[in-house]
Amino acid sequence: MGAHLARRYFGDESVEPDPLRMPSFPPEYGFQGRREREMVATARQMSEAQLPLAQRDYCAHHLLRLLKCKRDAFPDILRCRPERHAWELCEHRDYVMRMKEFERERRLLRRRQRKEQREASAA
Repeated sequence: MGAHLARRYFGDESVEPDPLRMPSFPPEYGFQGRREREMVATARQMSEAQLPLAQRDYCAHHLLRLLKCKRDAFPDILRCRPERHAWELCEHRDYVMRMKEFERERRLLRRRQRKEQREASAA
C-alpha cells in the first residue's frame, strides 16, 4: 500500500492519477454497457443513523443493517454474523473496485502520453 503515492512523487507525475480527483476519463471509455455505481442508502438515512463520514460509502446500506441487527439483538450480537459478513464483503469489493479504477486511470494516462509522443515524433 502506498506504492502509487511514491510513484506519484518520485516518478512521472503526468501519468500518475491523483486519487483525490478521479476519474478524468469517461466511465464507458473502452467498455460497452458499463454502469455507473449508485448509492443504495440515502444521505438522510446515513445522517439519521449518525454514520461517520468515513463510513458513508457504497456499502453504507449493509452497515445500516448490521447496526440495526446489533441494536435489536443485544446482547447476543453473534446473531448478526451474516450482516457483518455482507458488510465486510462489500467493503472488500469496493476496495478492489477502487484499485481497479486507479489502475485503469493510470494505464489510460500512459496510453495518452504514448499517443502524444508518437504524434510529436511523426510531425
